[in-house]
Amino acid sequence: MSSTTPSAVRPSRRRWLALGLIAAAQFMVIMDTSIIGVALPRIQQDLGFTPQDLSWVFNAYVVAFGGLLLLGGRLSDLFGARRIFGLGWAILAAGSLVAGFAGNVAVELAGRAVQGAGSALIAPAALTLLFTIFGATPKELTKALALYGAAAPAGGTAGVFLGGVLTQYASWP
Repeated sequence: MSSTTPSAVRPSRRRWLALGLIAAAQFMVIMDTSIIGVALPRIQQDLGFTPQDLSWVFNAYVVAFGGLLLLGGRLSDLFGARRIFGLGWAILAAGSLVAGFAGNVAVELAGRAVQGAGSALIAPAALTLLFTIFGATPKELTKALALYGAAAPAGGTAGVFLGGVLTQYASWP
């Protein structure tokens, strides 16, 4: 007879599902940085960006993300990592909708900045959750950090690939 009880299995399974969500967050944060690059010529054409201003489609996200990252960590400390993680996802989704439905330059840039702000909440909260969930077991923490770390380059690669596929066969939004 096994010493593992069903109740002992469930928390372990939930932890690994949580890791999947945390890794997906890391994947999305990095993918949102790279996915836009392939679509820039279409965005320029559709929204009327000047060549000088086109880099702001990328920069609006990165500046908001980098500028608000420390605030995201502090808010995670003050209000709880789970709450800020969920809030960050909601803000990222809202920014994605705004950017996807943008009809002009200002709305596109605002949407990208909102996406960056959402990502700035997600990233530190995700790392806090990872250490909270797996920190007590160094062997599991190592595995969790490896998966979390692998999500970043996977997101960057997927962003370039998906940006190309979506732009080619659908549309940039």
